[in-house]
Amino acid sequence: MGEFIPDYLVREQAAVGALVLFGILRVLGAAFAFGRGWRIGVVEKCLLAAAVLYCVPQLLDLLGHPYASPGAEAAFEGKAAGCAVALFCAPIVGHKLGFE
Repeated sequence: MGEFIPDYLVREQAAVGALVLFGILRVLGAAFAFGRGWRIGVVEKCLLAAAVLYCVPQLLDLLGHPYASPGAEAAFEGKAAGCAVALFCAPIVGHKLGFE
């Protein structure tokens, strides 16, 4: 018998992975931009584009094969939620560290 992973576990794992990845990238991007004298808006736009590209594979699975890939919806929801929380909360951390 095959193992079955519940959707909520897939969603939580994808959300935590995206949260950690984009939280760290946002703070590192702010530090890099601060060191180079760049505007933080450029970093935000680049990370927003990266977050969209990060979520695209599950979105294409969901739109192309809605019944063939049962975990695509949960993975997409988790990645999108994790990216949104990371890109919303990471500026607070960057501000506390003095990069913004």
